[in-house]
Amino acid sequence: MVDTLVILAPGLLGGSVAQAARARSTARRIVIWARRPEVRLQLADQPWCDEVAESPETAVRDASLVVIAAPVTRIVDLVLQIAPHLPATAIVTDVGSVKGEICRQARAALLAENSPATFLGSHPMAGSALTGWANGSPDLFAKCICFVTPRGEPDASVVTRLTKFWQDLGSEVICVDPDEHDEIVAHISHLPQLITTTLGNFLSTKPVKWSQLAGNGLKDTTRIAASDATMWIDILAQNRDEVLRALNSYEDEIHRLRTALSNRDWTELRTRLERGKTWRDSLRT
Repeated sequence: MVDTLVILAPGLLGGSVAQAARARSTARRIVIWARRPEVRLQLADQPWCDEVAESPETAVRDASLVVIAAPVTRIVDLVLQIAPHLPATAIVTDVGSVKGEICRQARAALLAENSPATFLGSHPMAGSALTGWANGSPDLFAKCICFVTPRGEPDASVVTRLTKFWQDLGSEVICVDPDEHDEIVAHISHLPQLITTTLGNFLSTKPVKWSQLAGNGLKDTTRIAASDATMWIDILAQNRDEVLRALNSYEDEIHRLRTALSNRDWTELRTRLERGKTWRDSLRT
């Protein structure tokens, strides 16, 4: 059990971490800091919050584990802000969708402040088109994949502690290098977001009534197109190179599909349709 769990800037994921930790008795004490005063007032009334801090510095003074749930562009700034105030044995993690630059800069930030605390990145593959801590759920991480991204040869006990924390929230933990993580999610998360967004953007140029004639297939396919644009711009900017590589490969796949259709190569078209079905059938449920 984590003695003092601190969550900084709780949105959907941060709020869900707190709720899941309380529901599963994963933390003895939960401290939260939010940037806006009105949000801090609202959080003070939540049964899964033991203390609302007025600043990040005061929030982390007794921290065992700090979870930074801010947008990816703010994570390193918060690490810098709290570094001088962290207990020596504290672990700092995040829930950002990009890991390479965040892990490099966050570790450097702790070193620059001579902080003995440890930064170890996390990325739970969980979420919703909805945002904000009020839409959080104690079950958000149940049966989801959570990446833990050690770089080099970190202290094995730190990796074990953070892995155990996410497992206790219901996740299946996968440990990979931060840069490998970014390559993986560029293909399985960031590319699908761009594909479904592009499809929605394309269909928005067609007669409005067409969208009212669609079945569940189109709704299922475009569900994540409802995600927050500002959040995705930040993610894509930080993982730009890997996403561009994934897009280039996907464009090649579209070209091969188009060629098969143009040439009436029904055998090749069937091969691609069946390969896609086989892949879809293999997805974890």
